[in-house]
Amino acid sequence: MSSESFADLGVSKPVVDALNERGFTSPFPIQQQVIADVLDGRDVLVQSPTGSGKTLAFGVPLVDLVKAEDRRPAALILAPTRELASQIVDELDSICRSRALSIAAVYGGVGIQAQAKRAARAHIVVACPGRLEDLLQRRAFTLDHVRHLVLDEADRMLDMGFKPPVDRIVKKLNNDRQTLFFSATLEGAAGKLADAYTHDAVTHVNRPAPEKQGKVEHRFIHVSHQAKVETLLNELENSERGRTLVFVRTKHGADRLVKKLGKSPQIKAVAMHGNKSQNQRQRALSDFEKGKVDTLVATDVAARGIDVADVTHVINYDLPEDQDTFVHRVGRTGRAGASGIGISFVLAEQARDMGKIAQSLGLSHEYEQSGGPVSIHAETHAPKRSGNGRGGKGYGGSRGGQGGNRGGQSGSRNGQGRSGSRGSGPRSSGGGGSSENGSGSSGSARKGESRGPGQHPKQGKGQGNGQQRRGRR
Repeated sequence: MSSESFADLGVSKPVVDALNERGFTSPFPIQQQVIADVLDGRDVLVQSPTGSGKTLAFGVPLVDLVKAEDRRPAALILAPTRELASQIVDELDSICRSRALSIAAVYGGVGIQAQAKRAARAHIVVACPGRLEDLLQRRAFTLDHVRHLVLDEADRMLDMGFKPPVDRIVKKLNNDRQTLFFSATLEGAAGKLADAYTHDAVTHVNRPAPEKQGKVEHRFIHVSHQAKVETLLNELENSERGRTLVFVRTKHGADRLVKKLGKSPQIKAVAMHGNKSQNQRQRALSDFEKGKVDTLVATDVAARGIDVADVTHVINYDLPEDQDTFVHRVGRTGRAGASGIGISFVLAEQARDMGKIAQSLGLSHEYEQSGGPVSIHAETHAPKRSGNGRGGKGYGGSRGGQGGNRGGQSGSRNGQGRSGSRGSGPRSSGGGGSSENGSGSSGSARKGESRGPGQHPKQGKGQGNGQQRRGRR
């Protein structure tokens, strides 16, 4: 952090004192860049990632610009998700109270009447576009007195299809307003939107200093559809992992996956998606932050805005649609100089698209070492989860063998190898070397080591070309 203080940037004493009480004595780089310009009344365009301190970058000066006697609401913050809106309110509540200001959140999933009353009395409203339009149509309050507009994570609002409601909302505001535009990117559609909403804006680009960027190990696991759950269990039952985010494509898929993970006594998982009530979502996030659950299974929309410390693993159970989504997902690990692991499951029909994303992000080497696609016919039955003891980690991220012996390749258990998944990681195994205490099968890949067809030096014999053989029990 900078040696420059918040007071040096022009922040008022009440707000400085409120920040000090929370342990914030020096501004982060993005706060140092932005606060003075906002206090000067300038429009700003800010490119900054989640977790950089951007909420206080716009929140601190906003609280100083709004006066307690102003007609309400005097400021509007638009956010793409309920979680992000709620987090912004939590972050700014104490500094708002330091200047006798009130702040309220507006989002779906909760009672509309009580929410409308709180918003109408608030100096600062933090809103999701859809629910805000509902309240405006009900004439719960107006935006006639809003002089400050903040668009947080504007790129994701575009991705989620919120441009039409945002356009309608912005048209209701005074043209002489101040606009603060925050986005992970200022290129493409986000850049055009920024130009349309701002006037003579100052642009700031915030990138973490190299020493602050954590090291993220990227792994790509080629897997058949039938083997996905078993492969995920292999990863989640790894004792070395900490908090883990698992991304899925659909709400129902999240619920189904949590039920399957619940069969393992070593995994405590909870789902978070748009069909959950706000209380359920907040409880899930709170349990994840407190460590009551170690695995959060979420959709992209629900997870947007989540900023949880010490996430060690991010797993793309379902692949992201594009490069930006991949970056947003995996960016939740490896923060503040910590290391993290990003794992992506790749079906055969997804291999080409994932290869393009990997190439665009400079991950071609990691992707090439992950091996080739696995045929959708590679496995027809899920392996049985049984045995007298939990095995160690096998060459394909597997466990297996009685009494906790090392497992074979391709996620074998109890010495029985199976084809159907390929992984990239610290070690690599290709071809058909055999596992310990049984026989392995082809279809596993790990970085740094390869074994051709033939017998592994440990017990058992290998059977290549994706064939399976029963191991000794």
